[in-house]
Amino acid sequence: MSISSPVQIRSLQKVGQIVASTIRTMRAAATPGMTTAELDRIAFDHFNEQGARSAPELTYGFPGQTCISVNEEIAHGIPGSRVLKDGDLVNVDVSLECDGFFADSGASFCLGNASAEKQRLCETSFRILEETVASVRGGMPIRNIGRRIQSMATEAGYNVILNLAGHGTGSALHEEPYDILNYEDPRDMRTLEAGAVIAIETFISTGAQFALEGSDGWTLTTHDGSFVAQFEHTLIVRNQEPLILTL
Repeated sequence: MSISSPVQIRSLQKVGQIVASTIRTMRAAATPGMTTAELDRIAFDHFNEQGARSAPELTYGFPGQTCISVNEEIAHGIPGSRVLKDGDLVNVDVSLECDGFFADSGASFCLGNASAEKQRLCETSFRILEETVASVRGGMPIRNIGRRIQSMATEAGYNVILNLAGHGTGSALHEEPYDILNYEDPRDMRTLEAGAVIAIETFISTGAQFALEGSDGWTLTTHDGSFVAQFEHTLIVRNQEPLILTL
């Protein structure tokens, strides 16, 4: 989506803030002993009251309101009977539609007394997202995003997931530009246009470099039990600093 009016900006800010508040609500509510289905219901009650709808359910028929992934699960975890435990690495990915506009965000966090390894992974992925988003400007090559993400991950001693990526959004959950990668593809000659609405995601890994699809047809996991921390923001590209919609 490319922004053409202040009305569009206000509408995107509205859905972006519902997404952000839903993630805050989920993080505050998550406790050991709770199932991921119970956490998903808390999210639904929160955003439904504000007139928003689950974008993955609406767009793809995803069997849940949000994606909740735990430990070896990277993304697209289906909420269900899995019980959260002390020390778990939890990722919540919230994508919503409201009044015809879409926003997408995600966050990973440690539940209770998690290992130092998991905590450092989350802190690093979040820092990489913050610094990468802050660097975005109209006219810059899209591949620069992946270059920054991968170089910072490598410097911190981590890998990136090569087959997951950010994307355009705004008037649909996923739209052009697709494949905003976590690494630099020198063949990618695209540039970002001011006014574009995009979602940037960091997939920072302690080992695996590829996400594998599970038997349920949705959940993506590592092959070796390694951990991945994902963070995501939806933003409007500008010639100065970007307007982050999901803070």
